[in-house]
Amino acid sequence: MIRKTFTDIFLPWSSVYLLFSASLLSTDLKCAGGMLVTSTGPQTLQKAEGERLTLGCRYTPSPSDTGELDIEWSVVSPDTTQKDHMLLSFTSGTTYIHGDSALGKGFRFAAPDPSMGDASMSISPLSPAHSATYQCKVKKSPGVDARKVSLVVMAKPSVPQCWVEGGELIGGPVSLHCQSAGGSTPLLYSWRRESTGPLPAAATQDGVSGELRIRNHSESSAGFYLCEVNNAVGAAHCRINLKANKPPNRAAVIVGSIVGSLLLIFLLLVFIGLIFWKLSSRRGFEKEFSNDIREDAPPPESRPVSRRTNRSSSQPTPAYRQVGSPNDGHTHSPSSQGHTPDKHTPECDSMDGFAV
Repeated sequence: MIRKTFTDIFLPWSSVYLLFSASLLSTDLKCAGGMLVTSTGPQTLQKAEGERLTLGCRYTPSPSDTGELDIEWSVVSPDTTQKDHMLLSFTSGTTYIHGDSALGKGFRFAAPDPSMGDASMSISPLSPAHSATYQCKVKKSPGVDARKVSLVVMAKPSVPQCWVEGGELIGGPVSLHCQSAGGSTPLLYSWRRESTGPLPAAATQDGVSGELRIRNHSESSAGFYLCEVNNAVGAAHCRINLKANKPPNRAAVIVGSIVGSLLLIFLLLVFIGLIFWKLSSRRGFEKEFSNDIREDAPPPESRPVSRRTNRSSSQPTPAYRQVGSPNDGHTHSPSSQGHTPDKHTPECDSMDGFAV
């Protein structure tokens, strides 16, 4: 008699149950698959300003998706509490452009008919204002799917300027500098020799500041050098010719300095002598001119002044009159009197000379 164990009875039934459950699960997954966005690629893009970009959004609907097709492109708000900003939409066979006209001019559906499975969006020309996170959402009830892409628009580096510091003297330090005035950061600088081999062994470069320093310059270090500046979206370069100049003769420099100093002192003395001679000539001319004036002018008239003349000139002139008879009130003519009247002679003071 054959005896059946528990394992022999339970194992076949358990296998049937597992196979039935797996078939049901696979059916549910197929039904829940629905709309699927199939575009792939990097989720973050870095593009140069002024270029044209197409953000991919190809999709494949499920046979169970029987509703109306609805496509939306929007800018995802960095603040989760704020609404996303709608850019483009396609509903019932019509394309709609949302938002302001200035920003909306750069956005278009890449395909003439987005309902044919390609809802990609093109942006042209790119500007820094287009840096954002974009979302493509495709809905066809009951299926729906979406894809997000982050875009960073950067400016290419401008053509840098190259220059040399240090005099390019053999045996001394020399620095080559490279600087770009424009371009989105970070900028990376790199120096290389142009068709003459690697950089000198004594050279060190800084990729951030753009400096190439040569500690001990020599003739072998001379030649053309090229500096290239790069960022994530572009590159630019400049070139410079580094020369090797021999240092001047020190003895000649010393002799030249001494001769130059002596010549300068000599010129200074000559200048001082000319000024002194000019001043001396001017003083001699002024003295001679003053002597000529004194000889040509007549001397002033001498007028001796005495006490008597002063006093006499200040006194009035004495008046003279005739002295007649006691009867002064009558006038006697010479014919009536018969004689000539006596004249009175005035007496003078012996001291002052006045008439008395």
